[in-house]
Amino acid sequence: MALRLVSDFDLRKDVLPRLRSQRAASAPAGARGGGPGVLENNYESLRILNVERNGNIIYTYKDDKGNVFFGLYDCRTRQNEHLYTFEKDLHVVSCSVNSERTLLAASLVHFTKEGRKNELQPGSKCLTLLVEIHPVNNVKVLKAVDSYIWVQFLYPHVESRPLAENHLLLISEEKYIEKFHIQVIQEDGNRVVLKDSGHLPRERVAEDFVWAQWDMSEQRLYYIDLKISRSVLKCIQFSADGKFNLMFEAPLDITLSDSGFKLVNFGCDDLQDQKNLSKHLTLCVFTNHTGTLCVCYSPKFDSWEKITYSVFYFHKGHSKTFTAALGSVDSHVTKGLTFVNLEYYVAVYLPGHFFHLLNIQHPDLICHSLFLTGNNEVVDMLPHSPLQSLSGSLVLDWCSGKLYRAVLNQSYLLQFLWSTQLDCEKMAVLHCVLSCGRDPQFLEAKLIQWISENVSACHSFDLIQEFIIASSYWSIYPETSNMDKLLPYSSVFAWDTVHSFKGYWEKLNSNLEYVKYSKPRLLYDNSMVRKEWHSLISEEKTGRRRSMAYMRNIRENAMKVISNLEARNLEPRLTPLFQEEDNHQRLLMGLMVSELKDHLLRHLQGVEKKKIEQMVLDYVSKLLDLICQILETSWRKHHLHPWLLHCGRRASAAEFTVFHLMTRILEATRTLFLPLPPGFHTLHTMLGVHCLPLHNLLHYFDNGVLLLTETAVTRLMKDLDNSEKNEKLKFSIIVRLPPLIGQKICRLWDHPMSSNIISRNHVRALLLNYKKQPWSSMIDKSPGSVEFLPLNYFIEILADIESSNRALLAFEGHDNVDAKFVEEAALKHTTMLLGL
Repeated sequence: MALRLVSDFDLRKDVLPRLRSQRAASAPAGARGGGPGVLENNYESLRILNVERNGNIIYTYKDDKGNVFFGLYDCRTRQNEHLYTFEKDLHVVSCSVNSERTLLAASLVHFTKEGRKNELQPGSKCLTLLVEIHPVNNVKVLKAVDSYIWVQFLYPHVESRPLAENHLLLISEEKYIEKFHIQVIQEDGNRVVLKDSGHLPRERVAEDFVWAQWDMSEQRLYYIDLKISRSVLKCIQFSADGKFNLMFEAPLDITLSDSGFKLVNFGCDDLQDQKNLSKHLTLCVFTNHTGTLCVCYSPKFDSWEKITYSVFYFHKGHSKTFTAALGSVDSHVTKGLTFVNLEYYVAVYLPGHFFHLLNIQHPDLICHSLFLTGNNEVVDMLPHSPLQSLSGSLVLDWCSGKLYRAVLNQSYLLQFLWSTQLDCEKMAVLHCVLSCGRDPQFLEAKLIQWISENVSACHSFDLIQEFIIASSYWSIYPETSNMDKLLPYSSVFAWDTVHSFKGYWEKLNSNLEYVKYSKPRLLYDNSMVRKEWHSLISEEKTGRRRSMAYMRNIRENAMKVISNLEARNLEPRLTPLFQEEDNHQRLLMGLMVSELKDHLLRHLQGVEKKKIEQMVLDYVSKLLDLICQILETSWRKHHLHPWLLHCGRRASAAEFTVFHLMTRILEATRTLFLPLPPGFHTLHTMLGVHCLPLHNLLHYFDNGVLLLTETAVTRLMKDLDNSEKNEKLKFSIIVRLPPLIGQKICRLWDHPMSSNIISRNHVRALLLNYKKQPWSSMIDKSPGSVEFLPLNYFIEILADIESSNRALLAFEGHDNVDAKFVEEAALKHTTMLLGL
């Protein structure tokens, strides 16, 4: 299944064995604070009450007399500790323990005569007690009211020395929240008691709210109050000293006026009728370390045929509403909708019906989210009992008493990638695997294997392009915040101000500022690199040059990228890449490094220049490395070897496959104007010569799919014999070469055709500035000269120019070419034309 629940705690395994082992030795408690006496038929009373910020779990159970026991499971030591015992048959509403385990707060109620505990009868009391438990000592009544009370100790962010002051939240069903200031002192060694139990200062934190959620990990309180018939979400941040600040308030386009009173994550609430969760709304707030803030909301079910839920992406400034069909009218829904926080994703699922994986980091594109219906096994493999999503990725199954850590199942997602036929699902899973992977190299290797065998499987987007962009993005994303606004993550593309705080609030504020003020997109693209690269190539052809310092900086950038790439990969490559200079690709690498560095320096405030420079090198190196990995994987799979570059044999089916893959890589990178590893074009061209018939090959040359690099052409001229077929190929290549390279290549081909081309170039150079002079009518005929007056006259003119202008012939390639060579070439060419 896509969502894997890893058990962190299980009442039946981590607590029950201890209670059973103590049953024989422990008698029922006879005094306050006595040991646990549990009978077998009371084990069903064992249940979780609360999960504190440090991960410790508070649970309760009853003995055969109805006495209530409180225990604590330490998540670090994996040990259980008995905290306190009440010698009365009471029902526990809520419980919390301070970080030092010296104070316990609990709210309890009596059973009604009807045995019901979900509402208080007139005259009945909900007792909220504060107990000294180090050691067990005094009990103070904080509240005795006719409405339910929930309790929660605040936890400092850094647990160092014992605190002299503790802070306790009391949440009332009467729709107010108070905070108690509790000072403690030490007596007789380690004995901890209340300093002034007769007077505990309190202050009002919130009131007139209808919904509240506690974030135990970040010590935040979210609540909604109703103002002028609209819902307003507020957030309070508590600091280590107990002080609190209202961080923001924002309107929500939802209706809660008739929804009653609802608390989230203030312990385990069993007061509601859990069998009818579908009759209640679901509302929860999720955040993560990158500054995201999502509100997930599902109203009461008003139809058995469909369900509607909304996600408010506050960090992006918009929301989305989804409607899922549930099937026939008979498909009754008795379970509630569950939202699970998965850091970069939120999972939404309804047991037996659907599973929706929402990308909250980049919610702009719906194709980055995955939706599975009841026809998929993943829906039925998830727990059907109600789940409570705690801070982070913790999930509590209160029915079974299990605490899970929810993670995405990478094995299932990779299998799903091979089996799914929909492009949208392929893209969603691709991004999901890359963003949530705990072993990036292993996952990239699996994805590359899938891409190599399914390179043409996607029709609505370029698979290679998407993989290169997404993988490069996620490889550098953790380096610094705001990277999601500056680097592309895909190839397919009313709020009150927050206070100036550090950490999460700083990142959230940055997200909001981006939404409010950034009119142009800040995502980097290679448009400037494209323009500059074409300009430099044009200048190279015309002989103009930029300053030496500018070009040296670009070349050094390219060298740093290649060195960084080689440092990443210590294993030798089979693919014959990086074996030539390939100046054009090095130029592209250097330009991209320069432009990307300038882009990040402009927009990443407060980040050291050296760190940005290294991030840029890592990013560009990653782009190239992914291309190399794709090629290397295919190369090894098909058992190819570097000697395939030597011509003179027919192409194999494996070479056809690799050639097709390289063509797709070229298409993907060309659209985004990304650099390729030096030697890529040479290898691609050599494979093309092997695989394509001549007319197709020339078509690829003329349309720029295959590039005639000097290295590739040189090898072809040397390796191919002068058969009629190869003569056609060589001549077709030579006529397509730039003049300077063409002159070099012609000297490698011992053939009348190349001699003819060399001669033409030589004559063109001699006659370029020729001025006609008067000539003698008598032509000296050297011994053995041909009786062909026009040719004799022309050759004599060339010889005279050569003798009077030796400096013209000093340029490269003209050392072995003279008038005599031209004469011989002309005669051979004429003989061939006449068929003699």
